[in-house]
Amino acid sequence: MARISGVNISEKKNLFSGLLCIHGIGRFKALEVCRSLGIDHHTRVSALSERDIVRIREMIDKEYIVEGELRNNTLMSKKRLMDLGCYRGLRHRKNLPARGQRTHTNARTRRGRAVAIAGKKK
Repeated sequence: MARISGVNISEKKNLFSGLLCIHGIGRFKALEVCRSLGIDHHTRVSALSERDIVRIREMIDKEYIVEGELRNNTLMSKKRLMDLGCYRGLRHRKNLPARGQRTHTNARTRRGRAVAIAGKKK
């Protein structure tokens, strides 16, 4: 198992899929890392040398904000909005969509399961 940014990456996966397991690294950044280090992204993690893994680990730590630090940044951004009391902060506090989506119907992911109201049917 290769450990990059605190995440264990399975030996069976190819490098591209393995990098996607890291929170904060998507498709574009995964390809960018592979290209800049000159490593084929189809290479299996088990086939990588220890030197390659160290190079990948160092580049990710130096270039990108990932995992715990990224989660902490997003949490602090939400907390800042809530403390300001702005509209977006109020929406975050009430656990409602913050970017203008409708809530009359839909928005179930954010609001939770629908609760039946007794005696409502007519």
